[in-house]
Amino acid sequence: MERLTALFLMTLFLAGCGAIPAKRTDAPLRGPATTTIAPNPQARQCLARLGQEGSNFTPLPDKYYGAGCSTLNAVNLNALQGDAAQFSLSNIGPVTCPTANTLAGWARFGVDRAARQLLGSPLQRIETMGSYSCRNVAGSGRRSAHASAQAIDVSAFVLADGRRISVLDGWSGGSSAEREFLRMVHSSACKRFGTVLGPDYNAAHRNHLHLEEGGSSFCR
Repeated sequence: MERLTALFLMTLFLAGCGAIPAKRTDAPLRGPATTTIAPNPQARQCLARLGQEGSNFTPLPDKYYGAGCSTLNAVNLNALQGDAAQFSLSNIGPVTCPTANTLAGWARFGVDRAARQLLGSPLQRIETMGSYSCRNVAGSGRRSAHASAQAIDVSAFVLADGRRISVLDGWSGGSSAEREFLRMVHSSACKRFGTVLGPDYNAAHRNHLHLEEGGSSFCR
């Protein structure tokens, strides 16, 4: 009897310490499944590089949303570094760290410098139409790069002197300098991102530049 009592007490002790797993339940998860595994060496290197470039960002836990949608090794970007000062981003959601690094390089060397060279004023803000979105490529059953936070839609650029150069108004209807600026930043993006789509691609991109990280090479 004493032996059985001792075994019973030991079972309770182990259960309290987590040595005996709790009973499994099959209740569905509410919201995205989140993992908090420490970043692997490659992810840590990417985050370190992003910080060294002067970007202001917050690392995010990995999330799986189901149906092929996720935000893995992602960050929230608050500001990017130019040659002389930081500039902000509006309406941007989670982006993968590699995508953020590519964006940071393009914004500094392809946009800020082009703004000062062609328009006489440094960049102050990049306006976007978002990044992560669990959706397919239009007209197909294939998941968009937005569904894995590897794409950003850029709609306009605000300069330090107050001017706002939008893709919608400036691509064809802006001044000659504004049109040249937009084409220069588009061309620069094509050298850094895997896929870049703009107003010359189709009507769906008349108001933004689609910038997509990846190994492919398509510029239009």
